Amino acid sequence: MHKTIAGVEIKKLVTHTDERGFFREIIRVSDDIFPEGFGQWSHSRMYHGVAKAWHVHRKQTDWWYVGAGTIKVALYDTRPESPTYGQIQELLMGDGQEPIVLKIPPGVAHGCKVLSAEAHLFYVTSHTYDPDDEGRIPHDDPSIGYDWTAGPKIT
Repeated sequence: MHKTIAGVEIKKLVTHTDERGFFREIIRVSDDIFPEGFGQWSHSRMYHGVAKAWHVHRKQTDWWYVGAGTIKVALYDTRPESPTYGQIQELLMGDGQEPIVLKIPPGVAHGCKVLSAEAHLFYVTSHTYDPDDEGRIPHDDPSIGYDWTAGPKIT
C-alpha cells in the first residue's frame, strides 16, 4: 500500500460481539474525525467487479464505512499545495478487514472497486448533494496512472 495522503484520516471502530451478533458505533458528532459536520447520509449497493472512479470535491468531506462486502479504495491527492500532491493511497475496507471509518477531505480524488459478490458502502457527507461540487476525473486518466482493472499482485 502507498503512503497516507495528507488530511485522510482513519477511525478504528470498536465491535461488541455476543451470541446475538454485534454492535458497532460508526460515528458521533463529537468525534475528532467529524468537525466538518453532517450534511447527508447515503448508501451505495455495488456488485462484484464494479469500479467507481474518480470523484473529487472542492468543498465536501466524505466519511466512508463498508457495512457488508469488501472494497478496494484508491485515493489520489489533486491538491497542488498539499505535501502529498500527486500521491496515491490504497486500502481495503469491509469484511475480513479491521472495521474503520475513512475520512476523505476535499481535493482528494476517490474511487473504489468491489472485490466481493456485492458491497454496501454507507457514507456521510459534510454537505448535501451539490452538482457544482461533484467533480469527475476519467478512471483511466494518464496523469494519475492508476489501473482499476489490475488484480492482486503476485508474490
